[in-house]
Amino acid sequence: MNIKRINELAKKSREVGLTDEEKLEQKKLRDEYIAAFRGNLKQTLNGTYIMDENGNKVKVGKKQ
Repeated sequence: MNIKRINELAKKSREVGLTDEEKLEQKKLRDEYIAAFRGNLKQTLNGTYIMDENGNKVKVGKKQ
């Protein structure tokens, strides 16, 4: 991920505005960042276990 470029575009947007091309680049970079973040979070949660009342390890699943 190119966090540095995302921050550069955000700063430029606040200061002088972005061209249409830069707006598209910013959206693409943000979407890629969010997808990577969600993927990493899912991997982390897939490897996470909690202890139930009986002391057994239970894999974290979707909330019912």
